Amino acid sequence: MAHVNVSQCHRITVEGYFDDQTTIVDFVLAYKPQKNSINNERRGKFIDKLTKAGLITERDTSQNDTHYVKINVPDKILKKYCEFMKMKMPMRKLDGQDKIKPKVSYRGTLESMIPNCITKRFNHTKPAHVEYRLLHEYSEPKSYLFEEKRGNFFSTGIRIAVVNFILERSSFKEKPSLDSNLFIPWASEQHSAGADNAEEVKYFGIRQLLEAVDGEGEHPFYAAYPLHDGCVKHKDTTRSIRARLLVDWASVKQCLMYQPLDDIKEYFGVKIALYFTWLGFYTTMLLPAALVGFFCLLYGILTFSTNRISQEVCSDNTTIMCPQCDKYCGYWHLNSTCKISKIAYIFDNEATIFFSIFISVWAALYLKLWKRYVSRIQYRWGVLDYCSMAEPPRPEYSARVKDYKRRKYNFYTKVEEPSPAFWTQKLPTVIGSYFVVYLLISMTVATVFGIIVYRMSLKTSENLYGDSASVSGKLIIFPMTTATINLLASTVLTQLYNKVAKKMTDYEYRRTQSEYNDSLNVKLFLFDFINYYSSIFYIAFLKGKLPGYPKEYNRIFSLRQEECSTGGCMVELTIQLATIMMGKQLIAIIKEYFIPFLKQKYKNLSTWYYTNQKEMELPQSSGQWIRDNKLLSWGELSLFKEYLKMVIQYGFITIFAVAFPPASIFALVNNMIETRVDAKKYLQFYKRAVPTRVRNLGMWYNTMQVITKIAVISNAYIIAFSSNITHRLIYMLFVNPAYTDEGFVNHTLAYFNTSHFEAAANPDPSLYKNITVEICRYAEYRNPPESDNPYERSLLYWKILAIRLALMVIYQNLVVVVQALVSWAIPNIPRQLQLQIKKEQYFTNEYIIKQEKKRTTAITYVHMES
Repeated sequence: MAHVNVSQCHRITVEGYFDDQTTIVDFVLAYKPQKNSINNERRGKFIDKLTKAGLITERDTSQNDTHYVKINVPDKILKKYCEFMKMKMPMRKLDGQDKIKPKVSYRGTLESMIPNCITKRFNHTKPAHVEYRLLHEYSEPKSYLFEEKRGNFFSTGIRIAVVNFILERSSFKEKPSLDSNLFIPWASEQHSAGADNAEEVKYFGIRQLLEAVDGEGEHPFYAAYPLHDGCVKHKDTTRSIRARLLVDWASVKQCLMYQPLDDIKEYFGVKIALYFTWLGFYTTMLLPAALVGFFCLLYGILTFSTNRISQEVCSDNTTIMCPQCDKYCGYWHLNSTCKISKIAYIFDNEATIFFSIFISVWAALYLKLWKRYVSRIQYRWGVLDYCSMAEPPRPEYSARVKDYKRRKYNFYTKVEEPSPAFWTQKLPTVIGSYFVVYLLISMTVATVFGIIVYRMSLKTSENLYGDSASVSGKLIIFPMTTATINLLASTVLTQLYNKVAKKMTDYEYRRTQSEYNDSLNVKLFLFDFINYYSSIFYIAFLKGKLPGYPKEYNRIFSLRQEECSTGGCMVELTIQLATIMMGKQLIAIIKEYFIPFLKQKYKNLSTWYYTNQKEMELPQSSGQWIRDNKLLSWGELSLFKEYLKMVIQYGFITIFAVAFPPASIFALVNNMIETRVDAKKYLQFYKRAVPTRVRNLGMWYNTMQVITKIAVISNAYIIAFSSNITHRLIYMLFVNPAYTDEGFVNHTLAYFNTSHFEAAANPDPSLYKNITVEICRYAEYRNPPESDNPYERSLLYWKILAIRLALMVIYQNLVVVVQALVSWAIPNIPRQLQLQIKKEQYFTNEYIIKQEKKRTTAITYVHMES
């Protein structure tokens, strides 16, 4: 009996080829042998259409449990589709092109400030020299401009992209009403009245076959993937890009080294490489933010012992505070918050104002420098002038609009395409889609509100605060029940929302895959934004802001609103933010590395067990496609989840900068590890992704711009209304003649006569038989009970409110002006790069004109001779 040794690596030249050992395997389809005639029929028709489209296929049935279809794309098909997909290919080496060889530096702005003697220590060993070639859109009639016979002219990434393009557009219907592979389905002049052909989508593309399920729950195909470049234990880094990336990139030991971006782009394509480029740049930009955040934290730690507020709180053993809930909560002494007041000062001091201004300016600088930095990468990878409109239409869109009479000329593809009307078709679908999305988001907000009301009800529950409740019950029941309800509601709504968001995006008329992805990502991000930040926004902006006062509390459904804890809302906000941010980062690393690791080990173990149980005779030399099939599948939302984590983290750093300055430190450490963990995950645990071209980050850059604007408003509000900084400065400047903060704590507490308690809020006297309290204090600016207008807002309150609002306006305008100056001073594309692009365009155009003249002259001469 023999079984496959999955850890054994054979020669790549054997494992990535057809049985003839000369035809390259570009793509693989995997399926289970079935007796179901429907799946067999669909599979057979689909493979026949692939053959008619020009692809070469070969079946591998050496495994009894899984069969494979190996696919190769010939050069003539590559040329045809590369022209249609507007692929940029390297031109022949032109005479004199060395004169325009670029001298543009690809180092970032921060890297440029560091001497070469230091930066070179963080560079990997340089790969073999790549000859400088100009890039131009491939055109088969102008093939004389390209050196097609050059080895590896059509790279592995291009071959994979072309096969995937054909797979997504091939039919498995007996007599499809569209062309057999949706290449240009609207080329025909015969069109119907313009009906929506949404049903046609069910019969086109490998995605439909992967999702189609028969009566027994089986799929025609269950996996479609390109091959990895060798196995994970392969050590020949000169021949295998995967091996080189595993050594130089996918290791936590390399977290201080620069990423080999060109190799990443060559292996995974521009889309994934651009994500890691952005992640590396973002992590580098976190260095100054983390440094300033560390000094702010250090300032708070070194000076908290001299903080007058905590000294006054700790030394006051006479002030009795009013109860924080109705009937079953008791009076408490102000000095019981001594330790909390000291901790609060560490994160709520003068340095935090400076840090909030710094982080707002840093955010604007970071966004601007990213556009400047990525322009060099776009130029290097040939996507600087790439536009999503040049993308071929999605097969689902093509099938849906194929019969539309209305035509629109596409200036990028130079083809007239059927186009749905904006006012009667496109706009109604978008409005309907987002209406459903906002309805579900409203349900999420309503759920959060319901949990808040539930927390209020627990505050007044006799079962929780009465004599029958034990101390452990008070400490466990309250957080456990609210957390359980929150978790269940969030889980159910997340699953529902993801399905509905995808369905609504399918309903819209999204022409290209980039448009579709951006629309879906916006919907999913809106929900996750509410889901992640709702509890933090509640503490920062709502909790304890309008609770009322003991004689007349503001209530919701007859329930008293929550007040801030004894340490204040700022402390709660800091604790909540730190817990969520660090907790989610830890959970994310566990989910993204250890869970895929365990899943892969389980698949290997189950395969080994099944093989031994069935006593299958397998060949000693297994193909790369068999090993890759044991890896996890690459999902449509895999990269979305990576972006989502980082953008949510960016929100934690910027929106609530004033509440938790060390957030940037934890983000920096997390990202250094995250980059290498993601790299190892994609190389070792997942099937190889299909290379995709993109120009930029898509909707994620716009999302970060919006978050940056929200951060300015949020930090201004927190400083003005949640922090002690603002009204302490007001007290020092306008109230205390000595211009110090001495007596500030007593100044912020109002007096209340306990005989004036409303009936529902009056503490139960049976709980305090030996204590008589006539006056208690509460945090408000109200008149004392003996004044002419007892418990009314004092004049000082309105003055402080006006100053707070004015400070908010000044803060926001100051930051906006600085951000505008940053944007004005730094151009998006470096001038040196602009000159290089113009020089190359001129040189290329001149060369093409010369070649066409030579070709025309030669053809004319041949005609004259004949």
